[in-house]
Amino acid sequence: MNIEEEIKQTAFRNAQQKAILNILFTSNWIQNKQKDFFEPYGITGQQYNILRILRGQHPIRISGAEIKSRMLDKNSDVSRLLDRLIGKKLVIKSQCPKDKRATDISISELGLSILLKLDAAIDMLDTQLISLSAEDASQLSSLLDKSRG
Repeated sequence: MNIEEEIKQTAFRNAQQKAILNILFTSNWIQNKQKDFFEPYGITGQQYNILRILRGQHPIRISGAEIKSRMLDKNSDVSRLLDRLIGKKLVIKSQCPKDKRATDISISELGLSILLKLDAAIDMLDTQLISLSAEDASQLSSLLDKSRG
């Protein structure tokens, strides 16, 4: 279904407004699909983002500030998200050896095992959410990068 049908609007100020509305609508649509997908695993999309960041760093520990700088959603409350992941035993918080006032975060074995279970399912979800060829998906990604340039 095209954006006009989705939001029941046929006129736009210009092509840029239509593209922006389409990006916003699609972003929310993807986030809702991801929310439904992650629910059975007991995590949110933002928590998944943190787990992926930590897996990429594994076994090196990093600070909450470094995690926040790498998050897709820069407005995330990283402290709250980390507290929830610690409560689920998916991440480990430890004192920074260089600065006793700071803490470092690493992914736990349980966190790694959940990501391992999710990997194949995420690949399938991605192709369902973006039903484009690899070439078209690359072109879309390039155009989005260009639009932020």
